[in-house]
This record gives sequence, structure tokens and C-alpha cells, in this order.
Amino acid sequence: MAEIQQQADSGKGGKKRAKKMSTKIDMTPMVDLAFLLLTFFMLTTTFNKPNVMQVTMPVKEKNKEEQSELKASDAFTILMGENNKVYYYEGLADATTKPELKLSSYDANGIRKVLLQRQRRNPKTVVLIKPDDKSNYKNMVDILDEMNITDQKKYALVPISKVDTELIATSGL
Repeated sequence: MAEIQQQADSGKGGKKRAKKMSTKIDMTPMVDLAFLLLTFFMLTTTFNKPNVMQVTMPVKEKNKEEQSELKASDAFTILMGENNKVYYYEGLADATTKPELKLSSYDANGIRKVLLQRQRRNPKTVVLIKPDDKSNYKNMVDILDEMNITDQKKYALVPISKVDTELIATSGL
């Protein structure tokens, strides 16, 4: 067994000094914690990346003569109305020509099917998206998603004209 040896008291009567403890702190657990937190936050920030769709905006032409005219045979117009309604017609509308307006929906059997059929008939189709003042933001996002899903190469967000608003009002759809 272990024995403890004690020195005999020499009789001087002095005070015993307290043994000084070492002031070293073991930093290993703190370093481990720091690396765990660093790893955790780096991992969670990679999961938190937003998914956005790239929209390329054209540079505004300085000269009106340099802009190319869109042929009516290549144009496909989508009108976004109130109450989640989406209308479409082929070609361009002006004061002299009134195209046949059709009603569709924002799903796979609605506007997506129409866009895919139009794209098969004419691959050079340019889709003109015209939101009404009463249409909502969700419908705009839905139409842009449909452009992405159907892989439309050319589409443009265009302000709605008076002819188009009159066409919606008089259609009765």
C-alpha cells in the first residue's frame, strides 16, 4: 500500500505555505466547440441559397430606327387580367385589327399547353406578356415560370395598351 511520509516538526513554529495551483486552462474543448460551430454555420448557409430565375433586361436603344419591327406572324400575346384570368391571342392587336381573344388558366393544361403548341408551329415565336393594372404579382410569377418551363427563347414584358384593355372588356369571357 501507499504510504504517506510526514516530516517531523522541527519546532520552529512557522506557518505552512499554501501550495500554489497552476493557472493553465485547457483550451481543447473550446477549440472543438469553435470548429463545430464554424462547420455548422458553413453548412447551413449553403442550404440557405435563394433560387432565382435569371431575367436579362435589354439595353434601351438610343435610335428608334435601329429597333426591329416584330412580325404579326411571330407574335403571341398574353394578357393578364383580374381574378386570376389569363387571355391570349395570336398576332398583334391595333385599332384596325381585332384578334380572337381566348381564355386560359395558369396550369399545365392551360397556357403551358398553348405555348408548347405555338412553339412547335413557329419556333421563332416572341411572347408578349401584358399585365393589366388589376392583375396580381403571383400571376406574373406564374407566367414567367411557364416561360421557363416551356423554354421560350424570346419573351417581353410590355405595358398593356388601350386596345388590349378594350378587348378584355368587350370579350365577355
